[in-house]
Amino acid sequence: MSDWLNQVFCEDALAGLARIPDGAVDLILTDPPYNLGKDYGNASDQQTVEEYLRWTEQWIDAALPKLKPNGSLYIFLTWRFSPEIFVMLKQRMTMMNEIIWDRRVPSMGGSVRSYSSVHDTVGFFVGRKDYYFDLDAVRIPYDAETKKARSRSIFIGAKWLEVGYNPKDVWSVSRLHREHPERADHPTQKPLEIIERMVKASCPPGGVVLDLFMGSGTTALAARRCGRQFVGFELNPQYCAIINQRLAALETLEALALAAAPDAPAKPKSEARPKAKAAATAKAAAPAKNAAIKKAATKKAAIKKAAIKKAATKKAAAAPTAAAPKRSRAVKKAPPEEVTI
Repeated sequence: MSDWLNQVFCEDALAGLARIPDGAVDLILTDPPYNLGKDYGNASDQQTVEEYLRWTEQWIDAALPKLKPNGSLYIFLTWRFSPEIFVMLKQRMTMMNEIIWDRRVPSMGGSVRSYSSVHDTVGFFVGRKDYYFDLDAVRIPYDAETKKARSRSIFIGAKWLEVGYNPKDVWSVSRLHREHPERADHPTQKPLEIIERMVKASCPPGGVVLDLFMGSGTTALAARRCGRQFVGFELNPQYCAIINQRLAALETLEALALAAAPDAPAKPKSEARPKAKAAATAKAAAPAKNAAIKKAATKKAAIKKAAIKKAATKKAAAAPTAAAPKRSRAVKKAPPEEVTI
């Protein structure tokens, strides 16, 4: 049974994880409470340090069996607790990256007794060496100026120049300000840009993403937008309502886009394959054909040029011969007859 797929359950994740079969999830992508005292409509972010770390270990141990052997995990944390939680996860998985999300906080205000904190820490962990990771799906394109600077012959055809570069482990993406069109009524909402990058890189198309702390539902939206499935949990009923509203709005947009798309009846495979094969053959033969056309054009131009030159030479040689008789006729006259007296 897969009635748990593409559902957000309004319940405690520790209780609800029993709904999900073991080894059914490709990616765990979650943003748990940071234990900084925020109000999420419950006391989940207001625990003692010991309670918070013990609770974190509980949900980690309950969630990891749901991952496939080649699955991955991303977890958002604050620097205050990331060392302890990273150690927990390192005892169970392999850590691939510590990603720093630079929130682009304006340079005003902040602490006067320490350096202002303007980043979140994200841990990227995997289960084994053959974990799924699609780098090409998340490459960042080079700008025109960079491509122009790499225009020498040694760079022509270089895949990395065409497809872009590997995202680094510092992601500078602005937080969602109050007027941002993505913004929902949630205090720690994450940008779609960040979540979609994780989904595209670490969950195969059609795969399943699990979020134990859905919040405003950004993970569910990212999964839907990227062609993946999702499952998640959220304690606060108000946030569950927000998630449902966002998913419904996305579904409406998808339906409108589908209705606006021009009708294009699918062609039978028997027709499509010969055409595709012919197109591939024509594409492969194109360089030789173009070379032959160019050679023929060059030969034709050379013949034409030679003919013009020959005609000009012939005309130049014939010009004096044609003028000579005219001059002789003009000088040579019949002598006058002598008169004898």
